[in-house]
Amino acid sequence: MVSNTREEKPQVSRRGVLRGLGLGAAGAAAAATLVRSADAAPVAPVSQPQSGGYRESDHVRRVYELARF
Repeated sequence: MVSNTREEKPQVSRRGVLRGLGLGAAGAAAAATLVRSADAAPVAPVSQPQSGGYRESDHVRRVYELARF
């Protein structure tokens, strides 16, 4: 029987490295999302003043006249 004195190292393929990087990135994104959602306190919606909507003022009429709408 022949004894091999060299130890065989496991071969790492490019696919294995890329798969590991992809899984690591996905895990980091999931962890960041969980941390953000845990830190976020419920925020009351900011009430915005009621706008009067569209108003045709003198300025708007003048623009319409110049643009010939």
